Amino acid sequence: MVHRNAPLTETGRLRLARCVVDDGWPVRRAAERFQVSHTTASRWAGRYRTLGVAGMSDRSSRPRHQPRKTPAEVEGEVVRLRREHRIGPLRLAVRCRIAASTAHRILTRHGMPPLAALDRATGEPVRRYERARPGELVHIDVKKLGRIPDGGGHRVLGRAAGSPHKDRRGGAGWAYLHTALDDHTRLAYTEDLPDETAPTCAAFLARATAWFASLGITVERVLTDNAWAYTKNTWRDTCRDLGISPRWTRPWRPQTNGKVERFHRTLLDEWAYQRPYTSDHERMEAFTNWLHWYNYHRPHTGIGGHTPAGRGTNLSGQHT
Repeated sequence: MVHRNAPLTETGRLRLARCVVDDGWPVRRAAERFQVSHTTASRWAGRYRTLGVAGMSDRSSRPRHQPRKTPAEVEGEVVRLRREHRIGPLRLAVRCRIAASTAHRILTRHGMPPLAALDRATGEPVRRYERARPGELVHIDVKKLGRIPDGGGHRVLGRAAGSPHKDRRGGAGWAYLHTALDDHTRLAYTEDLPDETAPTCAAFLARATAWFASLGITVERVLTDNAWAYTKNTWRDTCRDLGISPRWTRPWRPQTNGKVERFHRTLLDEWAYQRPYTSDHERMEAFTNWLHWYNYHRPHTGIGGHTPAGRGTNLSGQHT
């Protein structure tokens, strides 16, 4: 591949060299004609004399001699430790007594991806997928979140005064945030509910399905983990009545439901823990605006910078 700053393509080099070698042009005249330096014209003419047309291609910029190259046995040790212990360049550098930048280059040279791109359990690259149309698959999960007592919790009052374990009365306790997230668009529907029992989860599914239907999205499948509520007949019967096919993740594999797990992390960072709240009511009021912003205005990096609503068709409220 010709370097982007090269003054000559391979065809131009060949023409220059033939002018000098075959037609007898002076090197300086050829350099002026092709608008390159005398040294460049002489180099390509010399390669043409020696190698012919094959000499017009770029050569590797790698030096012929590398006296300070990392020994092969050290490279092998870096690769072995990475495969067996799944540790990053900094820890590899300490163990192998090399620079962290050297360990990183070794990993790159051997095609070993960053740890963030690997499955924690198996060490294999994470296989990412995305459904082709809205409603084909909806991820469902529950996020348990401590409620804020009136007057504020520890983020407002400090750890000693606002400890949630001292008094669970006065509005304190747990909030169960049930979320249904569309795989294709990343549109999210979330409710704050008092528990995560089977009837509560089934009723949430019915309301979530109606919400997606109001946007023109028909829910075909739902994916949940193997929590108690999702394995009961209440859940199965509700799915059947709604014409939805239930799916479950493999045991101990939350990564399969990773899109809704990632949404909950975003929810915590950008809403729940974004600022101190003085009451649970104040926090939930802020949640309504945040969820609208997430669905209709927030660029989503997982879908190329589009908004979730931007991936749907004729969604109401997209420009409000």
